[in-house]
Amino acid sequence: MSEIEGSKLKVQSSKFEVRDSEHLPIIDGELLKVSDNKKIETNQRIELSTKNKEQTTEDKGQKTNQQSAIRNYLFLPFIFLTVALLGGLRLSADASAFLFVKPPLVCLIFASVLLILFFRANLIKLDGWFSESFSTLTNIAHASVLLTLFAASAQVFNSLLPESGLPFWTLAFCFFWTLWNNLFADFDVKKLLQSLGGLFGLAFVVKYLILANLTAPTSESWIQGIFQNPTKEIFTWILDLPKYSSGTGYIQFFTILFYLIGLFLLKPQMILDESGTDRK
Repeated sequence: MSEIEGSKLKVQSSKFEVRDSEHLPIIDGELLKVSDNKKIETNQRIELSTKNKEQTTEDKGQKTNQQSAIRNYLFLPFIFLTVALLGGLRLSADASAFLFVKPPLVCLIFASVLLILFFRANLIKLDGWFSESFSTLTNIAHASVLLTLFAASAQVFNSLLPESGLPFWTLAFCFFWTLWNNLFADFDVKKLLQSLGGLFGLAFVVKYLILANLTAPTSESWIQGIFQNPTKEIFTWILDLPKYSSGTGYIQFFTILFYLIGLFLLKPQMILDESGTDRK
């Protein structure tokens, strides 16, 4: 009897278990170990840190692009236009009036040759300034910067060349000979800038220090000048030297300095990639 009662109790308990299991919700899923949860958390942290780094890199790239745009499209044209304006400016010795001297044709030729040298030395890369992948507005902006560079280059030669006479043709021949030889020479950007700096510096010394001191002062008449400063009067007449105020030399000194600074700020590539580096 005891065995029969025990079996009945087991059957009843199993029935209760079945009834209780019918009321419990059924959950489908895989069992995860504790180590798997840690791996998931680690991967999530790595993904978040990677996204933060990418966002930081994009922000830096945008800031760099903004700075390069300000430099390329605002600062550089301003420098070159300033050089183009000051390169033809002279101060008369009589009343210290402003005189604007137009550049002769040879200055335009020298400026064209100088731009060719910029392309040969990779100071300016053509595919980095003009491309079909750029928008039309971007190509126009680059062309305007190049136009201001050409105007500034022409006015720099106008600033350094004497206005007329034998000194004009002598210095013009020196410029022509130097530029012509550089067309067939192999050099980089650094050597080109050093060559231009030395050439412009020598021409500045010749015009505004040597020739300017050979010019007779305008306060004297030619008769008085013959008796007091015969050498200066003779050089002024023979070399056909114009008489300008001493302030002209100071203006042209800063003109040459601004031009060299503009060349230093020029970049071979005008367009930067997303990371803020030059495109190759």
